Amino acid sequence: MGRTSRITNQQILEAARQVFLQQGFGASTLEIAQQAGISEASIFKRFSTKEELFLAAMVIPEKPLWVSELESLCGKGNLKENLIKVCIQIMEFQREVLPLIMMLRSRGNALPELGGKEPKPMQEVKVLTAFLEREINQGRLRPCDPQTVAHILIGSLMNYVFVEQISSKLTIPTTELPLNSGDFPTEVSLFVQSLVDIVWQGIAPSQD
Repeated sequence: MGRTSRITNQQILEAARQVFLQQGFGASTLEIAQQAGISEASIFKRFSTKEELFLAAMVIPEKPLWVSELESLCGKGNLKENLIKVCIQIMEFQREVLPLIMMLRSRGNALPELGGKEPKPMQEVKVLTAFLEREINQGRLRPCDPQTVAHILIGSLMNYVFVEQISSKLTIPTTELPLNSGDFPTEVSLFVQSLVDIVWQGIAPSQD
């Protein structure tokens, strides 16, 4: 009876993701195996080709954590602080997925099939738009175009991460980043707070 494997596919994929993001598709499977603490042969017992391993390692999360967080915030607490918190989480998500998208593009791989759905950025804009619309209906925001506000916030955050990515010689780490804006690098935290401050001037309820 064979010995039970002590390493999961997810652990192999995490090792592969780290190595591929550092070195590109040209990284050796031997180095990935060493990173995972297994033999190279063990990788190919789980993944038939290096391309299959690469695509599995570069998979983009289906539902951002910030979307789930947003669902619990509607109508509660300080809205401006909630927006800062959500924007920090959006930036965390973009820092995770943008390097994956860029690596897929570098190989000429198309992004995963959407099955007739809208592109993920547009889905996310719709989620934030719906949240803002509910806050407007509760009188917690002044009447405005929530979709435009959602585009401004998400687009600005995506652009910041994109510029950060292409300006750096090192790949942005995909390890989990803190959700508390106070734990983020000062420059990033200040950017998010300034962005929300600027947008808030146009959407704050009239009594503020």
